[in-house]
Amino acid sequence: MADTAVTEPGSDLQLRQLAARHGLKVAGSRPSLGVYTRQLWQYRNFITEYANAKLVAAFSTARLGQLWQVLTPLANAGVYYLIFGVVLNTRSQVDNFIAYLCTGLFVFTFTQTVVQQGTQSIVANLGLIRALHFPRAVLPISVMLTQFQSLIAAMVVLIGIVLVSGEPITIEWLLLIPTLLLQSVFNAGLALAMARLGAKLTDLKQVMPFVMRTWMYGSGVLYSVANFEDHLSPLASNIIEANPLLVYIELARHALMEDVPLASPVGQLWAYAIGWTVVIGIGGYIYFWRGEQEYGRG
Repeated sequence: MADTAVTEPGSDLQLRQLAARHGLKVAGSRPSLGVYTRQLWQYRNFITEYANAKLVAAFSTARLGQLWQVLTPLANAGVYYLIFGVVLNTRSQVDNFIAYLCTGLFVFTFTQTVVQQGTQSIVANLGLIRALHFPRAVLPISVMLTQFQSLIAAMVVLIGIVLVSGEPITIEWLLLIPTLLLQSVFNAGLALAMARLGAKLTDLKQVMPFVMRTWMYGSGVLYSVANFEDHLSPLASNIIEANPLLVYIELARHALMEDVPLASPVGQLWAYAIGWTVVIGIGGYIYFWRGEQEYGRG
């Protein structure tokens, strides 16, 4: 009789009530968004240390070590200046093209690297995910934080380039700080969203370099943004001008350079920047959280 008692109607309900009474939960269940956020905050020190460790490890086998944080963007800037500035002569479209190009390239590279590494942040850490219990958002957020540290080094170099190229120091340079902070939140949300997509579509990492290269050409990194109005319809030009990476790049250029051509009025650029930061930052976080119970399975 005792064996048949557990199969009687209502026994599942009794078991659920018993589990609830003793605080038992389904293994691998997704916590509420508020609980998840508190758990993530508790791991803030781990995120910082993990990001630092990844940054050091990335250059541990190179003879010049972390100096490559500076040399890599400089080398890229030199190549693009030669091809676009000299061969294609886009430098004639903008005064102080060197500062214009380097600002766009350094700001774009921040997002580009975060997106590409964020796409692989779950797949590349399956062993860690299956061995330990922690909020999986730690991984893509640490990607953003690692690249933010590289960005700081790049900004030091960029400021040197801007000064040597003849730009004066102005109070507007301080606007670079909120610009990069807004971009960092945007990048974190984008990394979170791409991490979930990358966990589902493992071939996505092969596609992302082409996507990011196309995005670069549509962000006015290598030539004057005036080309968009000159060669595109008004509708297409308006869409391009709302491109979030173009917005962050334009704000950085406005902060560091005088008399720089802008795709939109400064107030409109700030509105776009704040809007993209809120939408992608919060949206990417929620999208990633909704898939929390899926990561590391299969």
